[in-house]
Order: sequence, then structure tokens, then C-alpha cells
Amino acid sequence: MRALWRPRTFVFAYFFCSTAGILWLVLNYNSLCSQMGSSGGNHKHPYLMHAINQDYKEKQTFLHDTEQQLKEDRKNLQGLAVRLRQQYPDAVGEITDSINPRNKSLPTIYAVTPTHTRPVQKAELTRIAQSFLHVRNFHWIVVEDANRKSSLVINFLKNSGMKYTHLNFKTPEQYKLGKNDPNWLKPRGVEQRNTAIEWLLKNVDATKNPGVVYFADDDNTYGLQIFDEMRDTQKVSMWPVGLVGGQMYESPRVDKKTGQIIGFNVGWEPARPYPMDMAGFAINLKLLQEKPFAKFDLKAKRGYLESSLLVNLIKIEDLEPKADMCTKIYVWHTRTEKPKLKYDVKETDIRIEV
Repeated sequence: MRALWRPRTFVFAYFFCSTAGILWLVLNYNSLCSQMGSSGGNHKHPYLMHAINQDYKEKQTFLHDTEQQLKEDRKNLQGLAVRLRQQYPDAVGEITDSINPRNKSLPTIYAVTPTHTRPVQKAELTRIAQSFLHVRNFHWIVVEDANRKSSLVINFLKNSGMKYTHLNFKTPEQYKLGKNDPNWLKPRGVEQRNTAIEWLLKNVDATKNPGVVYFADDDNTYGLQIFDEMRDTQKVSMWPVGLVGGQMYESPRVDKKTGQIIGFNVGWEPARPYPMDMAGFAINLKLLQEKPFAKFDLKAKRGYLESSLLVNLIKIEDLEPKADMCTKIYVWHTRTEKPKLKYDVKETDIRIEV
């Protein structure tokens, strides 16, 4: 009953009744004027129409102003929710659900982020967290490439204001990049993504708690629209990714008549089964649970890591194009420039975490 009498309900009821009255006057205008004329009234037709139009314009203005106020109130409420979640991390779920009860009915987005210790680690996590904070029904799975969880990531997640799971798995030394190796020489984050998949299979029942899995690396930039796009993924959805593969963007090619993905617009190694960046697809959790053998291959050739998982899950004709039939860019593989650290900080009694 309380939901029925929200401020928005009053606004629309008022507007509906006012509009109905105006329409009744317009439809009965001639008969009313005839009656007034026969009774000796001196009412002029133009004045009556002007009054009706003026009243209608006032109602339109009132409705527009009220809608703008409601939008502003919602924005302020979301900002308050973010601050409360950061201040009371142990009550993240209760705060989020009380602000918007519809969250409980939305499929959860499980974003998997592999991370490793490096100078820009906290900066990278901070940047993407600012986007994730605004996504409804969101669960962040952060997996460190380490034998033990670091205090930096522990404290960061504790104060992030998000629902999260913190895991760790150390990549075998023979599969790790050397200090001077280029980024592309060996696949990265493989064991960490597989660890997250294993955790999801063991701890979440997709039949009771539907969800979507997205591999959100910490060196990307995410627009909020991409999370709305992926949320209703039935099997595997795909979309373009900007600034990747030596191109301005890589994208699935969609048949305009059928709406199906029929190929890929990529420049490098186009013969790969699924030549898309990790940021360019999402998977329904139920599909992963139906095919628990599907994992990323630690020994995959350069550029074939994404394909090593997807070939065990889907056929190209079953892919779901998103982002306005793959014509919009909502995620970019930006990468943070590696800092040039030439000098040591002078000795000080203050230890600052960067």
C-alpha cells in the first residue's frame, strides 16, 4: 500500500485528472457556449480557449518540474547510498536493497578482476571501483596473483563500499612474465580467472540466484551502460571494445537482417575462433555451471586465451549482440602508463601507501 502512494503517484494522478477535465471542456465547448449564449451570458469564445490552454501549459510545466526534482532526488539518494556503503562496509547488502528494493529481482553481475602487486595497482583498482560503485546488484570478485592476500587489497576492498569476495592464487613461475618481457608474451590472469570460476561453481546456485559473469580487468575503463547491457545475457553476449588489438576498436559483425553475429572486425589474427578482448563478452552463470569443464587454458597461444574458454561454451550463431547491435562502445582497453620511478623517496618516519 505504501508503494501505491509514492510522490510520483500523486503527481501523475493530479496530472491525469486535470488533463481529463481539460479534454472534457474541449469536447463540450460548443454546447457550453450555446448554453451560456442562450442564458444571456457575455462570455467570449477566445477567452475561454485561452484559459484552457494556459491551464494545460501550467500542468505541463508542473509535471516537468516535478520529474526533474524526482531525478535530482534519486541522484542524491544514490550518492547517499554510496557514502553509506563506504562508511558501513559490513552492511552493504542491506543498504543497497533498502535504497532500491528492485535490486533483489535483478540478476547479479559477478565481475572478476585478477590483480597483482605493482606501483599502479591501487590506482587501477580505485579507478574501476568508482564505476562499479554505481552498478546495482554487483558482486566484485578480486583475485590476487600471490601466495597470500596483501594488506593493500584487503584494506582497499574493506573500504570500497561494495559486495566482494577476495581470493588469491599464485601463477606458477614458468608461466609468469619476466621483468623485461612484453605484456603479450604470456597470458596473464589465467589461474586467477579460473579460481574465480571455481568459487562461483561452488558457492552460487544459478537456479536460485541468477547471475552474469564478466571478466573485468583492472586496466580497462568501463561505462555504466555496459552493465545494463550484459545483465540479461542468456548464454554469452558480446559487444565492441575500444582501443584494442592495434585498432580504434574491435567488434563482432552483426547481420542486419537476422540480428546474429556472423564474424568479427579485427585486424590481428582474425582466424581465431573468438577474436575478442576479455572485456568484450559476458557469460550467464547457469551456462558455466552446466559446463563446469570450461576453463581458460594456461597454455593457450598468444591471443587465444578468450577462445580457449568460449569454444567450450557456445557456438557463434548463439552469441547475443549487445550495445545497439554492436554499434556502440561502452568499454575501453585504456591501460595505465607504467610510471618511470627514477628516485627513491627520502627517508621519513611516515609510511604512505600508494
